[in-house]
Parts: sequence; C-alpha cells; structure tokens
Amino acid sequence: MKEIYADLHIHIGRTEKGRAVKITGSKNLTLANILETATSRKGLDLIGIIDCHSPEVIEEIEQLIHEQKAEELIDGGVRFKKTTLILGSEIEIYDEHCHGPIHVLCYIPTIEKMKEFSNWMRAHQKNIHLSSQRTYCDGRTLQQKVRELNGLFIPAHVFTPFKSLFGKGVKKSLSEVFDPDLIDGIELGLSSDTTMVKGMSELGPYSFVTNSDAHSLGKLAREYQKIKVADANFEELRKALHQKEGRAIVANYGLNPLLGKYYETVCTSCGEQILEDGHTRCPYCGKEQLIKGVSKRIRELTDAPFQKVKRPPYIHQIPLDFIPGIGSKTIEKMLDAFGTEMNILHEASLEELKEAIPEKLAITIDLARKGQLAITGGGGGIYGKIDKV
Repeated sequence: MKEIYADLHIHIGRTEKGRAVKITGSKNLTLANILETATSRKGLDLIGIIDCHSPEVIEEIEQLIHEQKAEELIDGGVRFKKTTLILGSEIEIYDEHCHGPIHVLCYIPTIEKMKEFSNWMRAHQKNIHLSSQRTYCDGRTLQQKVRELNGLFIPAHVFTPFKSLFGKGVKKSLSEVFDPDLIDGIELGLSSDTTMVKGMSELGPYSFVTNSDAHSLGKLAREYQKIKVADANFEELRKALHQKEGRAIVANYGLNPLLGKYYETVCTSCGEQILEDGHTRCPYCGKEQLIKGVSKRIRELTDAPFQKVKRPPYIHQIPLDFIPGIGSKTIEKMLDAFGTEMNILHEASLEELKEAIPEKLAITIDLARKGQLAITGGGGGIYGKIDKV
C-alpha cells in the first residue's frame, strides 16, 4: 500500500486543434498541458479530467497512447509518466424532479467505455463537444448508465448556490433526484468542509472528496486528497471511495471554507453580507436579491447534532498562489529546490524553506499550509481574503 495525491475535477479549456471544451477555461488548459503540469509541477499521482466525453479529447488520449507517451492500464485509467488519468465527464441534470440544475461527475474506467458513454450522451445533449452540458434524461437514468459501464458517480460541489445538489437541486434529500445506492462519493466543494456537514445524517454512508474544479493550470490541486491504495488506477480509486480491502481516503486538503466564494449570504444589489439567518430581504437596502451562503444552507439541512461517522482529517490549507507575497518567481525558486508543489506543501521543513526563500515568506508558507493565517469570509461570488501577515 502507498499514499498518493489526487485531484479528480479538472477541466479542459481547449483541444489541441483549438476547439473550445470548457468555455470559461483557460486556452492553455489542454490535455497535454494538464498532464505535464500535474506530473512535473504539481506532483499529483491521480487526476480526473472531467471533459473526456468530448470526441477530440478522446482522440488526443488515443494519440498519446499510439505515440507511446501514455499507456492504458488493465485496472482502468491512463498512465502518463508518474500520473494516472481517470477519464471523467461533468454533466448538468435538470429534470422534472429538480428544483434547479445539478452538476455531477461521471468517471468511466476505459477509453472504449468512454466512447460508448459519449455516443450515448449524443442522444441526450445538444453539443457533445462542450463541458458541463445539460443532459436531457433524469438523474436515475444517468446513474444506471454509469453503473452499466462499471463507472463511478459523484455529485459535484454539492452546496454551492448554483448548479449543485443541495444548493438548489433538491429541497431536503438527495433521494428526490438520485438513487442513493448508485452514488459513489460526495464532492464537498469550496465553502464547505467535513466539520460543517457532520450533522447531515444522509451523507453518513459516503466518502467525501475535495477537488480543484480547475479552470486554469495554476488552479490544479487547489483542493485535493491523499488516498491509500496499492496503485494509482481506476479500480483502486473505487475501493478507496468505498473503503474496501484497506483502501481509503486518508486526508482531505482544502481551502478554509471562509475563503470560498459562497460561504456567507450576500445581497447582490448592495454587496453587503447578511450573517444572521431568517432574512428573505436585505436588511441594508431592502431588496430581495440574496445569494444564500453555503453555511446557511448547511444549517438548514442539518438534522442531527452529531454523527458517529469516522472521517479522515480535513486539513485547511492555502494554495501557494493564494498566499500574500508569494509570486511566481518565489514559487519557481521552491520548485527548483523541492521538485513539486506537493513536496513544498508536505515534505519541505520550515528550515528547508528558509534556505530556499526569504525567512518571512517561509514562515508565511508554513502558517498557510497549517491553516493558521487569518481570513475574512467570502460570499456572493467573491472569494474570501487572507488578511495581511
């Protein structure tokens, strides 16, 4: 057994031919750039690219294998250097049972099965080439198709106010839309963590994942997890999600929820945060233009004072490029010294950091990776802020 680092929610901005996949994604967020960044800069052992249903992306994966730059693994996934790619697809569901659109992550074990999945989705989507497209079938039908292909099904960023399971998709329970037995994990998303949801009994059976939802190369591993597996492949990921045969997610690494864009309730008209519960109208300007914060929504869904579910630690950790005073030149110096960002965050001691960069910056990074920097909460689509050190 070994412990690996995984980020399972990464978008593709463009194909090598220039076709848009994730419209809001960076143009240099290509398959080749993601793989190279993940393995040589970030130090990720397992990544999920969730736009692999796009036909041109499938072609690029097959071309890498044809050129012997990558290999498909017997137990699922595609190995590129030190990093394994898990083929995934982010899909939007908005059927008659939903109160708002819901994004879900579907992971498929092999290229051939992903081709089958892509062809199946052509009949249910308007544009198979784009990311996060609305699928014109109900949630349970999609779940059944993923299970038929021996895949994995995980609701995405489940508490964000827009396009998520609990944000608007359901009133109270995931069973309003999905078959609970066909869910393989829950992606918490920004603005939430394990402690916040410990009173939601419905989530007790599921492992939690924390992922970047990266729309640019720099955001890879903004959030991630450490997983105990025998190897980095699809079947080992499945076992870890279901805590089988000693495999498990052993730690989640994510932003302090205060740094998320939707932690607090905010009035979009005047921009003020509304910290007290019970308001349907802004107490400052009187308008009904409130974006409900994740913290408030979770309080609404909490139905038990405490869950006796053993969870791995959720470690509040601030990414290097979020830290005040840490610019690209400083990060490059550390990469030259320590190899990858995972090594900087998990292996380099404070004394070793001081040898590579100025002492004040080294101390700041050490506080950031321990989650000990002061933070002002975010909301209404605006990230929280790290207070000056």
